[in-house]
Amino acid sequence: MPDNDLLKTKLYDIHLSNNAVMVPFAGYNMPLHYDLGILKEHLHTRSKAGLFDVSHMGQCFLYSDDLSFLSVAKALETLIPAEISNLEPGKQKYSQLLNSDGGIIDDLMIGRLGFEGQEHKLYLVVNAGKKLEDFEYIKKNLPEGVNIDIADDSLSLISLQGPEASEILTGLNSSIADLLFMSSVDVPLTPNIWGHVSRSGYTGEDGFEISVKNSDVRSLVNILLQNEDVEMIGLGARDSLRLEAGLCLYGQDIDENISPIEAGLIWSIQKSRRLPNMQYKGVKRIIADIQNVNSKRLVGIRPEGKVPARAGTEIQDAEGNQIGLVTSGGYSPTLGCPIAMGYVNGKFKKVGTPINLVIRNKSMPASVVKVPFVSTKYYRG
Repeated sequence: MPDNDLLKTKLYDIHLSNNAVMVPFAGYNMPLHYDLGILKEHLHTRSKAGLFDVSHMGQCFLYSDDLSFLSVAKALETLIPAEISNLEPGKQKYSQLLNSDGGIIDDLMIGRLGFEGQEHKLYLVVNAGKKLEDFEYIKKNLPEGVNIDIADDSLSLISLQGPEASEILTGLNSSIADLLFMSSVDVPLTPNIWGHVSRSGYTGEDGFEISVKNSDVRSLVNILLQNEDVEMIGLGARDSLRLEAGLCLYGQDIDENISPIEAGLIWSIQKSRRLPNMQYKGVKRIIADIQNVNSKRLVGIRPEGKVPARAGTEIQDAEGNQIGLVTSGGYSPTLGCPIAMGYVNGKFKKVGTPINLVIRNKSMPASVVKVPFVSTKYYRG
């Protein structure tokens, strides 16, 4: 896609003023890295605070005409495997939009607003490359009386991640310090800027995602950048951070042919939603994949030596038989070694299983390891 056809977030000028290297991503012109470079941006996020522009992600609200939270929760539960009806105000869950075959159309964050008078609404954040398809799919499958309000034209989204993130945001509003992981609050961040702040993110670090009006996002970013511990972080470090945290990337680790069970996401499906009497898209596939212990599974992989295994690398057993493919792989700045994730036949999913990776036409030893590769630091109180 020519650069002139790429979309720009409201922070585009700030990216350029910070010497960002811009690249096409999901139809947008996005920063790959800044002056620090990917490695230093990664380590800065792990040690201080990284600021990410994630305004290319899709944001929308679901609500019912009768202002009933249960009505809108039940409607969404027909499309996802997670239970939403029991979601408390100000809480959120991770789940997946499923097709009729149980494949993942997209993964998404689902939050119930906690702001007084808005508790009946669900707030959804979906991936940039799938958002138009997601919005249309949701709209098509909502019952009469339940509505979708797409907020892409009015809201921007930024993410502040790292061990210093809490102290920095608490300096703008002290109530943020009390937020637990996967909780949210709507608060003023300055006398004139309100934000929907959720304690979540995609780095494995403690951190926050902040949704604000398009007209306010530049001012908020400039305020945050005044803190010497805050650096702008691009897509390159975002990818290496999420890989160290063992988090799936849509289009690489998960897609419409992969079920949540195969992707190791069974933890996001409550036990009550794994029963045959449940009625949501793809439930038969979910149950079948739970029962079939030999179906393929996404696993963590630690190659021996220093050569990384990139996406598409063939995975073999000890006899040289192909048993799977790497979906994400690269160098871990935190650990100083290569790491990867990939799908293997279920018989080889056990941690410690020796495998081989075909890299540069050579068979290289590796082993199945537990994820996350780097311990997560989510704040749970």
